[in-house]
Amino acid sequence: MATLGPATDHKKTLRKMIDAGLDVARLNFSHGDAADHRRRAQELRAAAEKCQRDVGLLGDLQGPKIRVQRFRDRAVELTDGASFFLDSSLGLEDGTEEGVGVALDTLHEDVEPGDTLLLNDGMISLHVDRIEGTRVQTTVVNGGILSNHKGINKKGGGLSAPALTDVDRENIKLAAELEMDFLAVSFVRDGNDVREARRLFEEAGGKGLIVAKIERVEAIEEIDSIIDAADIVMVARGDLGVEMGYAELTGIQKKLIRKTRKASKIVITATQMMESMIQNPIPTRAEVSDVSNAVMDGTDAVMLSGETAVGRYPVKAVRAMAEVCKGAEKYPLPEGLTRHRIGDYFERVDEAIAMAVMYTANHLKVTAIIALTESGSTARWMSRIRSDIPIYALTPHAATSRRVTIYRGVIPVHFGADQSELEPYRRVFDTLLLRKLARAGDYVIVTKGDVEGVSGGTNSMTVVQVTEAG
Repeated sequence: MATLGPATDHKKTLRKMIDAGLDVARLNFSHGDAADHRRRAQELRAAAEKCQRDVGLLGDLQGPKIRVQRFRDRAVELTDGASFFLDSSLGLEDGTEEGVGVALDTLHEDVEPGDTLLLNDGMISLHVDRIEGTRVQTTVVNGGILSNHKGINKKGGGLSAPALTDVDRENIKLAAELEMDFLAVSFVRDGNDVREARRLFEEAGGKGLIVAKIERVEAIEEIDSIIDAADIVMVARGDLGVEMGYAELTGIQKKLIRKTRKASKIVITATQMMESMIQNPIPTRAEVSDVSNAVMDGTDAVMLSGETAVGRYPVKAVRAMAEVCKGAEKYPLPEGLTRHRIGDYFERVDEAIAMAVMYTANHLKVTAIIALTESGSTARWMSRIRSDIPIYALTPHAATSRRVTIYRGVIPVHFGADQSELEPYRRVFDTLLLRKLARAGDYVIVTKGDVEGVSGGTNSMTVVQVTEAG
């Protein structure tokens, strides 16, 4: 996954990124206006069509990012031991070295003496001394340059801003208008925040999947309800790392990946994965290890942010990320080939079929797994179990093709709905042979439903041998 921005606005750059391995593009609603988002969405889809590739599109809501207001001189330098206040009633542009306004009316209610406030992604820390009306009086513990609109976090979490703002509600409508495949909800607190976003998205006509971004300590405490309500979980390590502290972040990441996969949901790992490539043409060894470990832990997707949105080498960043992913995928997932949910009972027929397919695929020499699918759900179930065998999602629906791009190990293939063939697998074989996805004589596993056009209707699997026409 990669974020679009000024660095990707050239059409050739987008095509090169797709050729380098881009599967899902992210539009960050925190930057740019509706016109920018419309233009970039159109340019992405045009580039994907020219490359003859399916590329998903994710809209990322800004959420209640709590920020300082503006300074009279754009920035101030805070020195260790100095007094500094935060006051929601101060003028929007009246910040000085003594204090600054904040974009959260309840800040003074959410903190108490002894708390630590972290500014500018944790680069500056303030100790809360006392509360005077709306003014939070602090002492600078770790100083630095503080400029306009930098973020504020409370160590340990606890700031009361709701997950969806009025701006987010408008951007949800825009995401539906642009037929985005995924909608990411920032700073979710519990499952109710996810459900509300889904309701608003569907009411606006949106049909994409809902991504819950885990950025608050409160979200960790409510993670089961969030996973249950969401389609996808994003481990957004920026604000989460600030609130929790860097020492616990890697353990939390691994826990979230494991819990999300166990629930048969999709998981994304994001933030600063190849941060050095904003300025440099190759990643650091530490960044390579970071991406590799996320892949080996089972994440479905890894995401680039500033590396592609504003970086000097957006194409090289995508290529480097793709190469690292391929290298890491050579190593087995922690649960191995067949132990995933081996003791569970399944409520859905298509999920049970998917588990049977993957057990068979991991114990029989087959070239590929073919899922004839309407919604992509069977391919998602199958992607939860590690297999080095590619899963091809054959579907007549463009939206489904774009959606499955985020499923690990799943490759979309356009396949028109037509049951006029006398031989039921002839069109499947022709498609595989034409695209060189299999050769005559190869064995493949095919899943399908008795009736085409029924979402979630997969009820059979068959092992068949690919044959030439004639």
